[in-house]
Amino acid sequence: MTDQRRKSRAAWLSVASNTTLVVLKIAAGLLVGSVSILSEAIHSGVDLLASFIAVMAVRASSKPPDERHPFGHGKVESISGTIEALLIFVAGGWIIYEAIHKLLAPEPLQMVHWGVAVMGVSALANAAVSSHLFRVGRDTDSLALIADGWHLRTDVWTSLGVALGMLAISVGGWLAPNLDLTWVDPVIAIVVALMILKAAYDLTGQSSRDLVDTSLPADEEELIKRHIRSQHQVLGFHHLRTRKAGDLRFIEFHLMVEAEMTVLESHRITERLTEWIQEHYPKSTITIHVEPCELKCPPHCVAGCVLTDEQRAARRADQGTQTPLGQ
Repeated sequence: MTDQRRKSRAAWLSVASNTTLVVLKIAAGLLVGSVSILSEAIHSGVDLLASFIAVMAVRASSKPPDERHPFGHGKVESISGTIEALLIFVAGGWIIYEAIHKLLAPEPLQMVHWGVAVMGVSALANAAVSSHLFRVGRDTDSLALIADGWHLRTDVWTSLGVALGMLAISVGGWLAPNLDLTWVDPVIAIVVALMILKAAYDLTGQSSRDLVDTSLPADEEELIKRHIRSQHQVLGFHHLRTRKAGDLRFIEFHLMVEAEMTVLESHRITERLTEWIQEHYPKSTITIHVEPCELKCPPHCVAGCVLTDEQRAARRADQGTQTPLGQ
């Protein structure tokens, strides 16, 4: 099965799951009269909208480069992650508003056992679907699916929290009928909202990094640097620049070789480097600019040089070059 098909199927699974849970939570919230369950329904409603956004983002980001988008459409996934985060912020604020209103004007809950059951089913369903989204998202490097997975994983813990709150109200009402526990429901809703806001904050940071062309992770760049240095006949490199757009990577650098090397020999080196990078990081676009090493050695060139100071000095002496190191 292709990566695109896996991504599409995972996104539609999330849509189906969230649709079912929204209906169940709204029904349970109205039946029980619980603001925390209704807040979970709103949370799942945002997740449902996020799932639709993920479906559209996965479809759009898979389009090949065209005349107007020569670098592809990978950033659509990053944009979708930012939109989803903003939606979660709005949902969290609404839940807090409703919960405070319920604290000021408490109402008794009815048929609490239905709320416990629905929240339990929601937690189990979202645990299974989010695990699948994480797995497919990491395998296919899809930010949209990973973002959707985090929405559902947050829902797992909030659903469990609401279920435990409902259970505490039910048991408390049975053991101590005169004890007022109506405050538990809105307090749980506020805790749920704070967790939702934290998830939105984390997601905003993750998606915005790709939108502003942040470099690849340090471990990925270091692996690329080590492989460049390990190549036979490579004297060094400089101006390594990397960025990521969705599941696409863009890597470019200047490669230093012997001044007397033929075009064919240098081309073969760039082919080997390109093949290795694309094998480890599929969907990478690599641009390599080959330069002859003339032993001028400016600081940025020395930083990526594979020669020692002694080797550079010896080469300079052999060529009768008097250019000072670092000039």
